[in-house]
Amino acid sequence: MLIADRYELDDLPLSRGGMGAVHAGYDKHLDRRVAVKFLHWPGGSDDELERRFVREARILARLEHPGAPVLYDFGAHDHRLFQVMQFIDGVTVADLVSEHGPVPVPWAASIAAQACAVLSAAHSLGIYHRDLKPTNLMLCPDGSVKVLDFGLALLRDADLAQFTRAGQILGTPAYMAPEQIQRGAAGPPSDLYALGCVLHEMLTGRQLFTGPTAYAVFDRQIKELPPAVPGVPAVLDQLLQDVLAKDPDRRPADAPAMYDRLLPFVRDLPPLPGFLDPEHPARRYSQVAGRR
Repeated sequence: MLIADRYELDDLPLSRGGMGAVHAGYDKHLDRRVAVKFLHWPGGSDDELERRFVREARILARLEHPGAPVLYDFGAHDHRLFQVMQFIDGVTVADLVSEHGPVPVPWAASIAAQACAVLSAAHSLGIYHRDLKPTNLMLCPDGSVKVLDFGLALLRDADLAQFTRAGQILGTPAYMAPEQIQRGAAGPPSDLYALGCVLHEMLTGRQLFTGPTAYAVFDRQIKELPPAVPGVPAVLDQLLQDVLAKDPDRRPADAPAMYDRLLPFVRDLPPLPGFLDPEHPARRYSQVAGRR
C-alpha cells in the first residue's frame, strides 16, 4: 500500500494496540525505512481516539530525546490518521524476558536507568506516559533503549476528563499504580511505579502481579506488597520496595532520583547473544559520550 505518494507499507502490521496498528514501511523520497502507525477504531469514527492520536503526535514532536522515537510526518489517508516515525530495530523488553528469562542485574539496571532518563525529560515537559510496560520498551542492538507508545500519555496542562470516559480505567493492569486504579491520578510517581513493575519482571522473569481478571490484578496492585527478589543486591531490592510503595509519597522523589540509585549497578555488562551487536557503530559513540 502506498500512502501520501511516498510511503510504501508492508501488508501485515508489526504490532497492534488499542489505538492502531504499526506497519513497517519505506520512504521513497528519502530512501529510508520508517514505521507508520495508523489509527483504527471499531465500528466507525471515534472522536476521543482521534484526539488522543493527534495529541500523541504532538507529544512526540515536543519530546526531543534520543530515547524516544522521532516523528517524521503526520497526515490522513482514506480518512484514517497516520503517523510516520523512525523505524527502530531491536527487541522489546517483553520479548527479551520471554526468550532470555531473568535479565542480568547490570542490564536490568541499564534498561531501567535509560527509561528513567526519558521519563525525566518527559516529566520536565509535563508529559506523563501512563502506560509504561515491557512491550513499550525497546532494547536496540547497540544497547540503547527507546520508550515507545505515548498513546495514553497525559499532558499536565490538559483536562484529564477530556480524554477519559466515565468509569473507564486507562492503562495496563499489571503495571498500574494504586492511585491510577483508585482515583485515575497520573503523574511522575505512577510512571515510576510502572517502571518498578517492569524492573521487578526483568529481574525475576515473570510478571509481578497477575490474576484471572483485570479486577483481580487491580486488587493485588492495591493491597499486596511486592515480594523480595532473591539473588539481587540488598540495595537494589530496597529500591524496588521503595518505587513499588503503595503510597506515591514514599517512592523516589522523581525520575532522576531513581536514575541515580540505578546507576551504580550499570557496570560490567555481560554479553546478551542474539540481542546485542557488540560491534554496532553506535556503541563507540555512546562509550565516548559516556566518558564525557
